[in-house]
Amino acid sequence: MNKTQRNVRPFGMRDKLGYMFGDFGNDFTFILSSSFMAKFYSDVMGVDVAISGLLVMLARFVDAFTDVTMGQIVDRSKLTKNGKFRPWILRMCIPVAIASFLIYQSSFANASMGFKIFWMFFTYLLWGSFCYTGINIPYGSMASAISADPSDRAQLSTWRTIGATLAGTAIGVGTPLVAYVTVNDQKVLSGSRMTLIAGIFSLCAIGCYLLCYFLTTERVEVPKNDNKLEIGKLLKSLVTNRALLGIIVAAIFLLVGMLGMQNMAAYVFPNYYNNTTAQSASSLAGTVVMLVICAPLATVLAKKFGKKELSIVSCAFGAVVYLVCLVVRPSSPWVYVVFYTLAYMGLGFFNTVIWAMITDVIDDAEVKNGVREDGTIYSVYSFARKLGQAATAGLSGLLLRMVGYTQATQFDPDVTLGIFRLSCIIPAIGLGLVAVALAFIYPLNKKRVEENSAMLAKKQK
Repeated sequence: MNKTQRNVRPFGMRDKLGYMFGDFGNDFTFILSSSFMAKFYSDVMGVDVAISGLLVMLARFVDAFTDVTMGQIVDRSKLTKNGKFRPWILRMCIPVAIASFLIYQSSFANASMGFKIFWMFFTYLLWGSFCYTGINIPYGSMASAISADPSDRAQLSTWRTIGATLAGTAIGVGTPLVAYVTVNDQKVLSGSRMTLIAGIFSLCAIGCYLLCYFLTTERVEVPKNDNKLEIGKLLKSLVTNRALLGIIVAAIFLLVGMLGMQNMAAYVFPNYYNNTTAQSASSLAGTVVMLVICAPLATVLAKKFGKKELSIVSCAFGAVVYLVCLVVRPSSPWVYVVFYTLAYMGLGFFNTVIWAMITDVIDDAEVKNGVREDGTIYSVYSFARKLGQAATAGLSGLLLRMVGYTQATQFDPDVTLGIFRLSCIIPAIGLGLVAVALAFIYPLNKKRVEENSAMLAKKQK
């Protein structure tokens, strides 16, 4: 049974800010990758979008081993004076930043196609499957060690989302304004500028990780788990854990919807609308929605109605918004920004509370099995998110190729119309299926979460 340390400062704003900076650091490399890596390799390096999507998808399946392995390493880590999870932030912050920077090396643009494909696969695998996994698994697991209070954890989830939103703003607003140059009245991505941007964001990521390490405190003593990993037993547990299965399915479709929006924004604005200023504005508007509407209201609404209940309604709303946009097909990029913003608000509520829902799943498993496996459960969930990334990357690349997108046809009217349609269809399907998964698979409604919390509170006394 986990114990709460008594001789430490109480949970407060310092922890929330520190945890916020952790995902700020994560998303300086993650959002850059999901938003601009495929665009960089198709437009600057000349790699076919289908190959790019396929290789990213294959790389993510490697995470079936690295994520679960890292979860086991974290669970078996010894408790130190600095906690069980925080030391990993310090160990991995520089490797993950360097690996991200290596992805965007425009100096290789004139190399052979075989080498460029190899470099893309190697650096993306190094960054995502090893370095990012090495820091993200302990970071996500750390929430349950910062506080045992479900309300505190919900606040950490909100502040984590704020951190991701701020990173998304820096990347989504700043990158389109700086990375593109005008050639023959068309917006073209600059390779050398992307390399410089990637280097700056890597340095920013290191700074954010260090702030996370120094500002947070682990209060709950999570003991070392010396149980041997039994693959069969683990798979059986996961298959029979309906709460984990539900959140995994929802997470995969959330990533399809959210990354579909981000991935396609890199094409629909410069190619269909020929307006990268509107692309920056859409990212800024998404940030305002998250900080002004979703972050302040998510915890309040989740407490009143339940996290599951709130998420179903909000994701269904986002799906409907994109279906309307598909039918209307606005000619103005600024009207499209309005649709984008409304849909982003829909997914924003779920994205704000989802990290607290993971701790609900961990609590539910402890109530059922009597064993707490934060690292293992979080690593499985993290792998599911990467399946969502893989599905989105592979799907986006293949669909772009199907509508005829290449380096030579990127401004063809028929191709750009296909890009617009994809920018609506992918997130509409993704968000709609999130609502379905939460409604029919995920069992942790408001009442059950409160019952689990009360049972665990009695155990800790």
